Amino acid sequence: MMNENVAYPIHQQVEVIYRSESRRVFATLIRLLGDFDRAEEALHEAFAVALEQWSHDGLPANPRSWLVSVGRFKAIDHIRRRTRFDAALPELAQQFDTIDTPQDDEDVEDDRLRLIFTCCHPALSPEAQVALTLREVCGLTTEEIASAFLIAPSTLAQRIVRAKAKIRDAGIPYQVPAIADLPERLDTVLQVIYLVFNEGYAASSGEVLTRTDLSTEAIRLGRLVVELLPDPEGMGLLALMLLQDSRRTARTSSTGDLILLEDQDRSRWHQDYIAEGKALIQRSLSSQQFGSYTLQAAIAAVHAEAASTAATDWAQIVALYDLLFQMERSPIVGLNRAIAVAMRDGALAGLQQIDAILAQGDLSRYHLAHAARADLCRRLGKTADARASYQQALALVKQEPERRFLEKRLHELG
Repeated sequence: MMNENVAYPIHQQVEVIYRSESRRVFATLIRLLGDFDRAEEALHEAFAVALEQWSHDGLPANPRSWLVSVGRFKAIDHIRRRTRFDAALPELAQQFDTIDTPQDDEDVEDDRLRLIFTCCHPALSPEAQVALTLREVCGLTTEEIASAFLIAPSTLAQRIVRAKAKIRDAGIPYQVPAIADLPERLDTVLQVIYLVFNEGYAASSGEVLTRTDLSTEAIRLGRLVVELLPDPEGMGLLALMLLQDSRRTARTSSTGDLILLEDQDRSRWHQDYIAEGKALIQRSLSSQQFGSYTLQAAIAAVHAEAASTAATDWAQIVALYDLLFQMERSPIVGLNRAIAVAMRDGALAGLQQIDAILAQGDLSRYHLAHAARADLCRRLGKTADARASYQQALALVKQEPERRFLEKRLHELG
């Protein structure tokens, strides 16, 4: 049964449905047709038919189900027309005929989860996981993803082709992992999402499909995972991204220069993101099954609650870093804890800890470790040491706004 046409032209209605439903339709078509490229072709054919048929008949009662059915039938029809060239195709077409299209939202959401876990399968390289997730789950074009990661579109396209071939040749199943495997597999999904977020967050100002837009895509992915699979660490990661992104507009000046946390205009922080992030933290903590993302989010929340750097509860931040370090004994966590110790106990206490971390060698190529050391030396009046550390940081830094900031600090030392 068809609905009456609304006042909007049909092409606008189809565009709206494409934006809201295409990734859901695509996820289901992959399950039904067993192939990424075949599903992509079927998706576009279904929307082409929709544009023509809905112009005469109006919108169907359930556009998503209609599109899935048409896409599947179009794919089967193509396969049948090619049967004379491939003896295996008739059997494949018959197999597709026996699979029912999903009848409710639960089936569709299961398909979306299947797609996420397939794109983030540990058999794929991290670079392939990211590229495939942005392309197939988020629906970004190859050109958009390539621009965001500052690589050639042909390189990105080959990465996606190889990832799809790996899924096909290795027989990677299109399914949600078993309960026993879920924690490890979900951790990989969260790592991919956070990697995408950090690529955007570390960017200077938005150029092309801006790297900043990657942060937006990561938050959208985080929301999707929490919606489909409300795991405490998924909530923790979403909270962390929201709280970090809440400072986006205050992090750089109008000329693109970096503004440190202590100098940011906190009235420009996104309060809705902060409130949402804090609520997610409470949900995760109350589960008693939280992990490192939730603790990092809790640290970000303490910053968000403070009226200024001086008013920040540094003792609480150090205590949270203590818990985080017990979970994740990484030198970067140790570095961040040392910076918090410097704010709680004084620059000398923090400098001693940073020197001990650098002496271990793990962060010798990490520009932020040298920049943090330089800042503490500057505060202590150790000008020569500060200059040397700023120069080391400059030799390692990649982002232009950070480079300009370090050069400015170095110039101020005289």
